[in-house]
Amino acid sequence: MDAVDGDADHAPEERAGYRRSTGSKRGEARRRELLDLVTEDLAAHGMVDFSLRRAARSAGTTHKVLLYYFDSADDLLQQAILQLRTRRIDNAVAAANVTDHPSLAARVRAIWSTLIADDPGQLALDQAIGLAMYDPSRYAELGRGAAKLYLPTLLAICPEHWSDQRKLEVAEMILGVLRGFLVDWRTGGDREGIDPGFAALVRALEREEAAPE
Repeated sequence: MDAVDGDADHAPEERAGYRRSTGSKRGEARRRELLDLVTEDLAAHGMVDFSLRRAARSAGTTHKVLLYYFDSADDLLQQAILQLRTRRIDNAVAAANVTDHPSLAARVRAIWSTLIADDPGQLALDQAIGLAMYDPSRYAELGRGAAKLYLPTLLAICPEHWSDQRKLEVAEMILGVLRGFLVDWRTGGDREGIDPGFAALVRALEREEAAPE
């Protein structure tokens, strides 16, 4: 994957010292438009052969223009992956907040249903985790970013009367188990072994919620 294609070729605007003008309302709107277009391309085609030039084609511009609005190809890639994850988490939060799912175990079940649903951005998100494992010195944030985004949601669905420490312990457990299930599912191709494991997680959460503080 050529994720640094064009890094050395900076836009004339940047060399001239005008890069911070992207902080204007018009500049930010243009930056958001470009990011949305690149994100949709990632969602549709994944990260294989991602480069500034491919991103530029999907955005209908040049790689020099992208380098005016983003620090590098890696910066653009990370922000696009973040946008895909944010959409996915918004769906998970909406499912967890449905009033028909009052218990922690039921809320986690609702979240899980969104995680295994067909998602046009899932391929790119899977590849991002793989890239973070393959080259952690460069792409560690692609892996850490997922935990940073999901953990607040899991903390929020824990019972309010729990201590902060108990919430953190249970939320970290849920996060680790669900991520493990997702990796197994995406690499193994079926849920034959995952469904029993998830059922065990639900029972563990039911026992945890019933236990005294």
